[in-house]
Amino acid sequence: MEMHVPDRNVSTADALVAAARELSDAVEKLDFAPPVSHVYNPLAYAWAPHELYLRRFATGRKRVVFIGMNPGPFGMVQCGVPFGEVDAVRDWMGIAAPVTKPVLENPKRPIEGFACTRSEVSGRRLWGLFQQRFGTAEAFFADHLVANYCPLAFFDHGRNVTPDKLPAAEAAPLYAACDTHLRTLVGHLQPEWVIGIGGFAETRAREALDGTRVRIGKVLHPSPASPAANRGWAEAATRQMVAQGIWA
Repeated sequence: MEMHVPDRNVSTADALVAAARELSDAVEKLDFAPPVSHVYNPLAYAWAPHELYLRRFATGRKRVVFIGMNPGPFGMVQCGVPFGEVDAVRDWMGIAAPVTKPVLENPKRPIEGFACTRSEVSGRRLWGLFQQRFGTAEAFFADHLVANYCPLAFFDHGRNVTPDKLPAAEAAPLYAACDTHLRTLVGHLQPEWVIGIGGFAETRAREALDGTRVRIGKVLHPSPASPAANRGWAEAATRQMVAQGIWA
């Protein structure tokens, strides 16, 4: 599989900002039929905090890149940062920026930006583990980055629709755009490991990065819908990272 070769005259952050804009433009052209009632693209209306995230933390090579599935309704959907539990983004990462509204807002999932008081449980667990293990955001991001495979969030009114539930005809062009972006991301960050957060992200990473030298791993998804995650996600994920030889 051919991957993007970094231009030494362009910073990693600049390149990934450009790649995120390209991904956003590509997915904006796609159509999704009912039962999907609303599609949110936080790379559009929450671009300001997303760009800040990339410029602050997507600098230079990373040993480990974590990949999530797609934005959660109270996380990246609100603040533009993957798994974006607002408290973690604002208080731990030091990121806050204006968030506008999508063209068609879902009244059951309004965009409140950094004023959102609902907790993104998956994000609270994920960033909570990294804060516990590394202390500062700077220490974590020195060697790690978190990204999402798919930038879009899908809703059937009040119900979340995950990308794996889309019909094949709708998923194919979406996955093609997301695969291209993931290869670009990996080409610039040059990680040793790409870790899927959950089975979907791991499967997509294996397919998109087939033929590259990147090692693919997986950790349990921190979703509150997962009984295993509810029994102690941080401990389980840490054991998985250690067992794969990624963390000591």
